[in-house]
Amino acid sequence: MSAGPAMVLEQAAKGTAAFEAAVHRLTDPGFTKPSYLPGWSRAHVVAHVARNADALVNLLTWARTGVETPMYASGDQRAREIEENARRPAEELRADLLAADSRLAGELAALPDECWGATVRTARGREVPASQVPWMRVREVWVHAVDLDMDTSFDDVPPDVCAALVDDVATSFQGRPDCPSVRLRSEEGAHTWLLGDSGGAEPVVVSGDLPGLAAYVTGRPVPSPLYPTGGGSLPKLPAWL
Repeated sequence: MSAGPAMVLEQAAKGTAAFEAAVHRLTDPGFTKPSYLPGWSRAHVVAHVARNADALVNLLTWARTGVETPMYASGDQRAREIEENARRPAEELRADLLAADSRLAGELAALPDECWGATVRTARGREVPASQVPWMRVREVWVHAVDLDMDTSFDDVPPDVCAALVDDVATSFQGRPDCPSVRLRSEEGAHTWLLGDSGGAEPVVVSGDLPGLAAYVTGRPVPSPLYPTGGGSLPKLPAWL
């Protein structure tokens, strides 16, 4: 494997540990409390993250064997499994998460180097190399650790992960007509990102630190002040993830 995927594997391991630690801190009654995601309890978030691990194992199986193995049989199946698992007792949810994480970690460690370039398909139908799978997990565990709405915020997410999250969202929002024209500028350095379709108009510049920018673009609670040009309100961005 190249240094790039190796670094992302480390980010995934750290994010997984952070998510598991947050779940460990949850009391049994705490699982039924609302998460940050509308309509989902914390149990739904835990169930989703566990099932996502299994879905990514499917993609690694596809990369290793060459046999098409989708993340989920269907969107309905995915939603049904999350609902069913969210109703399980807290002890079972914790054990299920740890088991799913262990399966994924084992598959990530065992995938032969030559298989990382194999083409697989995400749940949204996008074809990507298998080397994107570790990043897909980084994204899930760190963002959903915040979604548990406990004591984790984007201030707890490593700066390199925050920057990569903004990179990811900026790429998906670039040129989209439903996204306002926004230029993000980080206080930590020369990082800038352009979102939306300017259509020749001057974009609104939003400045702030990396945790604040990452929270803003992913639609999560912003832990630190952001400063749009003119001192107005922050432009509303489309939903992400």
